[in-house]
Amino acid sequence: MTKQSESLDSAGLKDWIDTLKFDDDGLIPAIVQDAGSLQVLMVAYMNRESIEKTVCEGRTCFWSRSRKALWLKGETSGHFQDVRAVYCDCDRDCLLIQVDQTGAACHTGQKSCFFTTLSARPRCVAGGAATGFGLDELYRIVQERKASNPQGSYTAKLLSSGQDRVLKKVAEEAGEVMLASKNGDKDEIIREMADLAFHSLLVLAYHGIPPQAVVDELARRHAAKPAGPPSS
Repeated sequence: MTKQSESLDSAGLKDWIDTLKFDDDGLIPAIVQDAGSLQVLMVAYMNRESIEKTVCEGRTCFWSRSRKALWLKGETSGHFQDVRAVYCDCDRDCLLIQVDQTGAACHTGQKSCFFTTLSARPRCVAGGAATGFGLDELYRIVQERKASNPQGSYTAKLLSSGQDRVLKKVAEEAGEVMLASKNGDKDEIIREMADLAFHSLLVLAYHGIPPQAVVDELARRHAAKPAGPPSS
């Protein structure tokens, strides 16, 4: 079940679980990740019994530290997590579970529990160099606006107006890019491409898809491209 394909039958599952490192309460943290987009959905804790149920039944089951009881994800909400793969880390003290998520993973209704960002993000790395602004950071800001819906926010207003309104803006900005390109004004092209990229990012945010998923798809296509003919 791990990346190295530690195949197990039902008899060997308990032996595999015994190789894991549990804390003093008999628990191990489990990171849950969307198998398609690779977005981190939530973190919970598992004990031996919940791991067995998860692997054997194909749906995530955790240990609730507050209720002191097993917790089948989706049992109340219907937002089940169908297990695609189970990994353990190199120290065998943490699990990664890839799932097909039904509905929202977070009890707040968000796709992921990780939608709140630190408002004052560190701007420097070791040596004092400023960190670069990228799509991932912009996506986090968009998700924050989507979740908190602050008054006066263009992003929050557009996302809350519905998918059709967001898609209309993408179409408008695509047209502006075409006109800028025809005009041959590089500064104008950059500005209009920035608008198109931003509104395209809103489409991803609307569906809870991180920009890295698009990069991963491009990488997959690049890796699958057949090699050219040998040069003579």
